[in-house]
Amino acid sequence: MTKKNPKHIAIIMDGNGRWAKNNNKTRLEGHNTGVKVVKKIIQKSLDLKINSLTLYTFSKDNWNRPRKEIDGLMKLFSKTIKKEFNNLNENGIRISFVGDFSGFSRTMLDLISYASSKTSGNTSLKLNIALGYSSREEIIYATKNIANKVVNKQLDINDIDNEIFSQNLYDSNSSNPDLLIRTGGESRISDFMLWQIAYSEIFFSKKYWPDFTEDDFLAAIDDYKTRERRYGKISEQIK
Repeated sequence: MTKKNPKHIAIIMDGNGRWAKNNNKTRLEGHNTGVKVVKKIIQKSLDLKINSLTLYTFSKDNWNRPRKEIDGLMKLFSKTIKKEFNNLNENGIRISFVGDFSGFSRTMLDLISYASSKTSGNTSLKLNIALGYSSREEIIYATKNIANKVVNKQLDINDIDNEIFSQNLYDSNSSNPDLLIRTGGESRISDFMLWQIAYSEIFFSKKYWPDFTEDDFLAAIDDYKTRERRYGKISEQIK
């Protein structure tokens, strides 16, 4: 078993809407409450000296939701980034965004660019925010990049391997998650980091995201520490 904390944790933050329904609140109130949990988990990640934290914030499929909810989410994203930027920057957090941003407004794109560039030198924690994200689309994106390089004689087709493919994903500098956490009681991946989580340990929590606490986060990490990560080998080889 591993006794070390995971270096990279990815989270599918699911259950805001169902939490809101159960508590007689609007879906946007559920998302607002979820933001408060995000702040706590980021702080706990800093305390534990986690290297990277990736949050599945808005999927490409989420564009299919009611317009009112989408507009509310866009305002919430913008408001949260502006409000929390100084605190994140002062704590040495590097903010990175991954996904297809083509559906976002110019104001949102400028905010993404500003937050990314201003924190690019920070080293305490890399915070990856997945927006407009689809893992299948990311894999297609990487495939097109590689095909273009082969056509333009920048890459030999026989040199294509796992490392080359990873270098052509949305974020070529990001490590693969050691631990993937999904809240909300669902046991599926939902088109999230399909390439990167090939060997990730997965922890499913029945709690909706607004009810997820620092203790729940620690419980997921403690569970991770009991896992034996063999990468195709047998226990005796690992030991």
